[in-house]
Amino acid sequence: MIRYQDAGVSIDEADRAVASVKKLARGTFTRGVLTGIGAFGASYALSGWKRPVLISSADGVGTKLKVAFLTGRHQTVGEDLVNHCVNDIAVQGAAPLFFLDYFATGKLDARVAAGVISGIARGCRSNGCALIGGETAEMPGLYAPGEYDLAGFIVGATERSGLLTGGLIRAGDVLLGLPSTGLHTNGYSLARKLLFEVAGYCPKTFLPDLGCTVGDELLKVHRSYLRPIRKLLAAGLLKGAAHITGGGITDNTPRMLPDKLAVRIETRSWTVPPVFEVLRRLGDIPEDDFRRTFNLGVGMILAVGAKDAAAAVRLLRRMKEPCFRIGEVAARKRGAPRVDYR
Repeated sequence: MIRYQDAGVSIDEADRAVASVKKLARGTFTRGVLTGIGAFGASYALSGWKRPVLISSADGVGTKLKVAFLTGRHQTVGEDLVNHCVNDIAVQGAAPLFFLDYFATGKLDARVAAGVISGIARGCRSNGCALIGGETAEMPGLYAPGEYDLAGFIVGATERSGLLTGGLIRAGDVLLGLPSTGLHTNGYSLARKLLFEVAGYCPKTFLPDLGCTVGDELLKVHRSYLRPIRKLLAAGLLKGAAHITGGGITDNTPRMLPDKLAVRIETRSWTVPPVFEVLRRLGDIPEDDFRRTFNLGVGMILAVGAKDAAAAVRLLRRMKEPCFRIGEVAARKRGAPRVDYR
């Protein structure tokens, strides 16, 4: 007699994991949630909107998960996931409504799964977003022992009049940068190669330049920019926003611009955090590759009118939100790059 467990799948362990998820998810529920965890599909009531536009995004944590595996610390990667997804819809003017996760592993450990989901729940609560469902999959042979993959799907909404398309951005507008909290969730394949293979460090290695261990630095949570974006939108001060993820400032800033515009970035207008300088030295990374791989300390770029820039900075400072004036929007010359570094 051969049971499912003999093939490597434990239904009992899955039940334990789901029980933990249900408890954590309930703590994120908002008024719109109509079903509990466990239904075949999650239901959410959209009310109180006049002309709503739904905005959705899906993403993963990437090879930052490898650092979680090395350290045995699984409580932060879920928060990384939620904040990344929240930022991706916030730049289009959306407030998050609900979130679903996908957790897949070769052999399910309910304790590890609960740690990951606790981070997802924490991220949802801090962003006012309901965790209403997801998938926990045990697939023997598909993942290395002790490893898992993690992805998420988010839905948000905005009034049609509040949709951020970048269409209002004009030449002469000012670019404000909001600081990152480290690498966020991008560039980890290169960072791990440089720190663990080239330099021979381990997660517990303390680096004086960083003031912390390698593991602590690499597991810093990808922060959410929802609050400053919503405040600037409410004040009528924001024309566009770009979440600086894979591709860095070079590839992400043009995503908020009309085709005929470009940006000038003043590279000395902010201080690049030490972790990026450590990585640059270890790999002797070419400058263009460096700028397209890492956020370099700027996790979000905001476009505001030149006449509104001072008011935007004052609002951010009242929120205790540091910002840098990092450049401006310019007319795009034929054949010229969309991002000009100075």
